[in-house]
Amino acid sequence: MRRPDPSGRPTIVKIAAALDISPSTVSRAFTRPELLHPDTVAAVKAHALEVGYVPNQLARGLVSGRANAIGIVLPDIANPFFPPLIRSIQHTAHESGLSVFIADSADDAGREQELIHDLGPQVHGIINISSRMASRDLQRLAESHNIVLINRDIADMSRVLVDTAPAIAQAVEQLTALGHHHLAYVGGPKASWSNASRSKAVIDAGRRHGVIVDTYDTRLGSYDEAWEATHALVATGATAAIAFDDVMAHGLLNGFAARGVRTPEDISIVGCDDTLATKTQPELTTIAANLDETARTATNILLAHRGRSRVAATRGVQTAQLLPGGSVGPATAVAR
Repeated sequence: MRRPDPSGRPTIVKIAAALDISPSTVSRAFTRPELLHPDTVAAVKAHALEVGYVPNQLARGLVSGRANAIGIVLPDIANPFFPPLIRSIQHTAHESGLSVFIADSADDAGREQELIHDLGPQVHGIINISSRMASRDLQRLAESHNIVLINRDIADMSRVLVDTAPAIAQAVEQLTALGHHHLAYVGGPKASWSNASRSKAVIDAGRRHGVIVDTYDTRLGSYDEAWEATHALVATGATAAIAFDDVMAHGLLNGFAARGVRTPEDISIVGCDDTLATKTQPELTTIAANLDETARTATNILLAHRGRSRVAATRGVQTAQLLPGGSVGPATAVAR
């Protein structure tokens, strides 16, 4: 229970006097807790809660010119791949007393660059997810801003990657074993590093197993584009399709159903990212990574370099796993 302070509003100075520590130590317990012993941080926050002290984050930002926050820049907040990452970043940042600012670039590299340029001076650092920018432009921004990348592999920058290649290879192997010798990869956004990585993984695995792989490019990697692609896929005779993500796989499922093509009896479908909030019918075979751990790793890298001029170059990898579902089955006798 909070007890009233008879001398007025609780302050950092009063908390410091009560605990026999310096006011700067109290301040660091809220702004830079990683610099203090955990017991000190716990004692400060416990006493602050007891007397009803709330740090004035806005005032601190006005003095320093920088909010006590980190930024997130991403290409499409409506895509279900991103909310789990945002939630984990927010939780990890909150544990260190930081808020989170979120900016959506709408898949526009120029807009993304503007957002980082404008947001950078206001925050301690930026987590840039699935960047659409040219590598040289990102490297230039990293010279003046703390940036950690998720799903973008640039050698001299700090990044955390979701590696789907092993699971894609496993999916192609299973499809081949089920008699599928003509596959299709339905791609995502053209500027996406993940799309290039997944396309290459499907093609390489198909080559190893001696199967035909057709690739279908899209502009945005949307549900509607996948739905429309089913018309061309039906004409090719492909018996299995691997989609860039689960949203596109859902578009394939419904597009094929509208054309009288059954899944998995007539065609098998594999998604990626395991991000659909509801189950499809049949339940989708997909590729899943630990997005919570991916985001937490990226956030901790950024927080560890808070206050430094540049985040050190590191490379972390989260390996995805193939999750079986009901959307994959044997190739039809005609196809075999």
